[in-house]
Amino acid sequence: MNKIVVGITGASGSIYGLRLIAELLAADHQVSVLLTNAGRQVTAFETGLDLADDAPECQAQLQKYVDSTSRLQYYAIDDFFAPVASGSSAPDAVVICPCSMGTAGRIAAGLSDNLLERAADVALKERRQLVLVPRETPFNQIQLENLLRLAQAGATILPAMPGFYHQPQTLEDLVSFVVGKILDTLGVPHQLFKPWGDDV
Repeated sequence: MNKIVVGITGASGSIYGLRLIAELLAADHQVSVLLTNAGRQVTAFETGLDLADDAPECQAQLQKYVDSTSRLQYYAIDDFFAPVASGSSAPDAVVICPCSMGTAGRIAAGLSDNLLERAADVALKERRQLVLVPRETPFNQIQLENLLRLAQAGATILPAMPGFYHQPQTLEDLVSFVVGKILDTLGVPHQLFKPWGDDV
């Protein structure tokens, strides 16, 4: 069982992050969830899941949403006493899904203004996996330079770009493809889509 942080920011595509949390829990991983304030707002707007500001209440809501009462921990975005804030308790991976360009820029600049940015900074300095899932289009030059800087520092940049070779029929199929690619990057087995050339 790996310890994985999943952060959801204010970029569009919170459905990706919620599905990723559910899949990681189903694969028996321990998941720490972090939400930026904008992430909370966009999640409510896009999915109808209106998560509370209160940390224990938010954790209970997330556990109910993903139908799991264990292995899920929620930390408030300003809780710098959370274990994931320290290199001595670094998670195995941090995935920011979706990742806003503001969050990417602050991480690229080495800033740690909230717990999510600090957890990403810890992942980089401790040589743990950091996966950023930007959901933005088009990118401007500053955003591209920030993403390049992060990639050069060791992060994996995995844009939310669903493939179509698996002939998706539903919105869920498109979400499954992106989440499956994240799980591939983390080394987590899944059956969310059929690999290219796999006719079985």
